[in-house]
Amino acid sequence: MKQTEKRAFKDQLYEQFARIGKALANPHRLELLEVLAQCERTVEALAEETGMTVANASQHLQVLRAARLVEVRRDGVSMYYRLADEWVFTLWNALRTVGEAQLAEIDRVVETYLHDRLEFQPLTAQELLRRLNDEQVVVLDVRPAEEYHAGHLPHARCMPVTELEVRLSELPMDKEIVAYCRGPYCVFADEAVALLRQHGYHARRLVEGLPDWRALGLPVEV
Repeated sequence: MKQTEKRAFKDQLYEQFARIGKALANPHRLELLEVLAQCERTVEALAEETGMTVANASQHLQVLRAARLVEVRRDGVSMYYRLADEWVFTLWNALRTVGEAQLAEIDRVVETYLHDRLEFQPLTAQELLRRLNDEQVVVLDVRPAEEYHAGHLPHARCMPVTELEVRLSELPMDKEIVAYCRGPYCVFADEAVALLRQHGYHARRLVEGLPDWRALGLPVEV
């Protein structure tokens, strides 16, 4: 290969990789990927979930689609978006891991807003896996019901955090409750554990979310 050809090859190759980097270089698009890691959604549902207008959410989704990070299917007049494949979550997870390791600002933001997390006695995926068949442990999926039905931890009960307070009577007081949600930066499980403890339950929070659990190769029920 001539030097000019080699240079052209490298330039064109890295330009294609840069398309993915450009698509990720926006906080709204990263949040969209995290939400879509739970289950597919319409643009209207994504806009409501992320606090964007439908038009703005649609524009960000088109950027992600152009980079082949998301796919879309039509159902009647509705368009449902989903992650293109499992590698997209792996990419987001790697970005998150590098950010946590290299950017002290991430730790400061987490400490500012989630400073009381250690009080919730966080449980890791491997620790919970060993206790899944323990009759003294109740696992709660506190995400929205549609996310639960798309996939959940084995034996987990569907109890969205928005319904938890009125459904407390369904939970046994003499067992340990482990709540999980979307991932490390989702606060649904924090809110659930805080509420449960206020009412006298022994509750803990799972560190990982459903996508992280799945990425570890651990069993998921649908």
